[in-house]
Amino acid sequence: MIVISTSIICAKFFPEETELSRKIVHIGSGPIIPLAWWLDIPSNIAIPIASIITLALLINYRFNLIASIENIGRKSFGTIAYGLSITILLYLFWQNSPSAVTAGVLVMAFGDGLASLIGRKIKSPTWRVFGQRKSFAGTLTMGLVGILILYSINQFIGGPLDHVAIIGITSLAIILEQVSILGLDNISVPLAVAMSWQWALLK
Repeated sequence: MIVISTSIICAKFFPEETELSRKIVHIGSGPIIPLAWWLDIPSNIAIPIASIITLALLINYRFNLIASIENIGRKSFGTIAYGLSITILLYLFWQNSPSAVTAGVLVMAFGDGLASLIGRKIKSPTWRVFGQRKSFAGTLTMGLVGILILYSINQFIGGPLDHVAIIGITSLAIILEQVSILGLDNISVPLAVAMSWQWALLK
């Protein structure tokens, strides 16, 4: 509720910053996952909650009940994909590998979220992929933030992954963020990061 309220307030006082209010929800939702990990929330509670939130996001997309979440001036299924990806990750990994869920969600939340905000504010070379404008500043931000997040989680669980694995997973996230359209990177990036993370752990 705090995240949603902050998004609504930003939309009210900064109506021209349509991306900001949406990214507040995007970034602010990420830390919920490591908090749930720390609190040891069981999957039979986490999954239904995530499913309900995803359904609420779908309803909001359809009826625009909270405009600040979707008002970005372009067609995007990003918020729905974000909720759906978290629900899927919880179902696949939460019970046995919460670090994989945390890795996938945080790279998306902070890496992609900050990349979008910084890429719009800092002038740097840009290019288009499938009609979407990408920037060097935004891409670099996602890469650096992604590496920092994965390195931190890796250290927290005892450092089983080497630097090559961390850089490889981050590179995959960057590629998917570049080529995904209609906000579907919000599902492709978390799933790819989490699955790659788990594969690297079991390798």
